[in-house]
Amino acid sequence: MKRRAFIALFGSVAAAWPLATGAQDAGRTYRLGMMFPFPRDARESVGIMDALFDELRRNGFVEGQNLVVEYRAWAPDLISDYAADLAARPLDVFAVGGPVAVRAVQKATKTMAILAITDDMIGEGVVKSMARPDGNTTGVSILATELNGKRQEILIEVVPGVRRISALADTATSPPAQLEALQQEAKARGIELAIQRVDKAAEIPAALEAVKASGAAALNVLASPMLHSNHQLIMERVATLRLPAIFQWPELAEEGGFVAYGPRFTQIVRDLYARQLVQLFRGVKVADVPVEQPSKFELAINLKTANALGVTVPPAIVARADKVIE
Repeated sequence: MKRRAFIALFGSVAAAWPLATGAQDAGRTYRLGMMFPFPRDARESVGIMDALFDELRRNGFVEGQNLVVEYRAWAPDLISDYAADLAARPLDVFAVGGPVAVRAVQKATKTMAILAITDDMIGEGVVKSMARPDGNTTGVSILATELNGKRQEILIEVVPGVRRISALADTATSPPAQLEALQQEAKARGIELAIQRVDKAAEIPAALEAVKASGAAALNVLASPMLHSNHQLIMERVATLRLPAIFQWPELAEEGGFVAYGPRFTQIVRDLYARQLVQLFRGVKVADVPVEQPSKFELAINLKTANALGVTVPPAIVARADKVIE
């Protein structure tokens, strides 16, 4: 599928949804709970958090003045404890990233407004309706299932002559049916796809060694909060192994990744997530805040990394990239 057609097909279902018109209550303090898979001040989260809080500030919600933030960097063994702890606090909104964490928060509270970012909110069972979310959860669904497949197509194109590739999958966010679909799509193109599954960050180095040992000539790093929070480790290891890899966020190609395709994480947070959060702070009901999807997707290619890996990216693909790092 051509990139432009893909963009048109999977545009935001509610990009034009109106903002609530009411302002914040004078003298009121708003309380935001946050649970994401990386520390707030970590390198990979600084730009994301800056985008969110800059937009909140522009709308009159200023941390340290009328906004109090309770932030937790979750790990798999602490998700339930953190969710229960924050849900017991007098929060106005609970912002959370990742399907495993969202389900833990949904279990911890049935009444507090939950604003989520997940790979596939319908497919994961986080909500039943995009246009009018049921229960107490809404947010952004990042089209991970479709984009994992699109990235596989791109990876095959950018590494000419490849016959065997691999995918690095987080078992918590990659159901067997999705992985089987990727294998069938690769097979239809005469490509063998081997999948390396990991449950936690400690397993990533061994999984990457196994990818290289399998003879795979390229790697698709599938969408996953856990894999993203460890992207620096992954990029360092694949560089050492001289293994071309594609990532889900364009920002990662700018950081040194070989290729990336998808929406910009910072743009999602600034243009969609922050707007939804403002609506909830201003009293809009969850059911009236539709689940949204990104409508802008970028192909970023790092030719410096390609040269270091000894890969010559076809000129036609370089020409259609939205950003080329030279």
